[in-house]
Amino acid sequence: MGRFRDALARPGLQAIAEVKRRSPSAGDLRPDADPATLARSFGLAGAAAVSVLVDERFGGSIDDLRAARVATDAPLIGKGFFSQEAQIRELAEAGADAFLLILRDLSDEQVVRLRSYGAELGLDALIEAHDAAELSRGLALGADPIGVNCRDLSNFAIDRRRQLALLAGIPPDRVIVAESGIWSRAQAAEAELAGASAVLVGSALMRAPSPAAKLSELISRPLVKVCGLTRQEDVDAAAEAGADLAGFILAAESPRQAPGVLELPETMLSVAVLVGERRETAADLTQLYRRENGHRGRDAILYMGDRPVASVFDLPWEHQDPGHLNRVAVAAREKRVMLAGGLGPDNVAAAIERVQPWAVDASSALETAPGIKDHDRVRAFVRAARLVSYARV
Repeated sequence: MGRFRDALARPGLQAIAEVKRRSPSAGDLRPDADPATLARSFGLAGAAAVSVLVDERFGGSIDDLRAARVATDAPLIGKGFFSQEAQIRELAEAGADAFLLILRDLSDEQVVRLRSYGAELGLDALIEAHDAAELSRGLALGADPIGVNCRDLSNFAIDRRRQLALLAGIPPDRVIVAESGIWSRAQAAEAELAGASAVLVGSALMRAPSPAAKLSELISRPLVKVCGLTRQEDVDAAAEAGADLAGFILAAESPRQAPGVLELPETMLSVAVLVGERRETAADLTQLYRRENGHRGRDAILYMGDRPVASVFDLPWEHQDPGHLNRVAVAAREKRVMLAGGLGPDNVAAAIERVQPWAVDASSALETAPGIKDHDRVRAFVRAARLVSYARV
């Protein structure tokens, strides 16, 4: 395995930032894009690797790859429609560390032959699937890294639900790349929770005023959760403030019990907060506490479907713990952690610096009454958390 795969296999969600002047489905994205300037800025912004379209249908050429190679030390993948050894050799000579192989367009024999030839030249092959049949082929061929593209290349439609289901079925020992359809930090996080090691992002970066700043936004942590939401106007305020997760407490004993999972924009994920037993809800994620002595237990598990995907570290019910942050900081070194309990605008920045959690969660400190949010405090909380955000490298 080469340095492209190694870069994507690092802890935390990694990003492949793409240089793409145009798209066959969307037309011009950034026709004046300079690959050297973008590659350099992507590397500085935390990209694990840089993808360069070398196909003229995307406004690219092999010279773009050469320019990017001069500008950055980050691993480069050349993207296009490749079926011949001569194309792979040209990519290697231009400075690529990896190349794309699209299962839709290639036989198994071609994939094996081209991947082997690339390996002789020191290049990794990112093998891309679009549906379950192609994914089965790729896994049987030992693809690693393997990409799942949520865009149907026959009609350019995006199906992120299908992509997430496919990601969840890939063995965790593979390096997995979620491709296309990612525009927000929450969408990137959802791919991460489904099993992706990395996301490949192109159009969202090319359309942003500052592509490097957009990249930093997508991969920064922690995610910010506003919990105990009961009213649509409070959900809308949390979304406008830039929160990533909206928590709806569905436990009947809570004074913050929500009427259900309320409407969210695509920039957010919904979290159903349950106590005692997990059940089906309309939420994207479930946060499940044990029931102890008639109330919630201390900590919770975050689920995506039936899969536990993160640990929620909270304070004891109606009690403080001076060792809380130390306890969570130790856990955060080893696993995905959401920090909850006593957080608000005044202390969240210090808590993030201490713990470096995957997500932070606040509820009562943002309220004027149980379940009624103070919009100014919601905005202040999100702003304070963003000021100390970080990217795992």
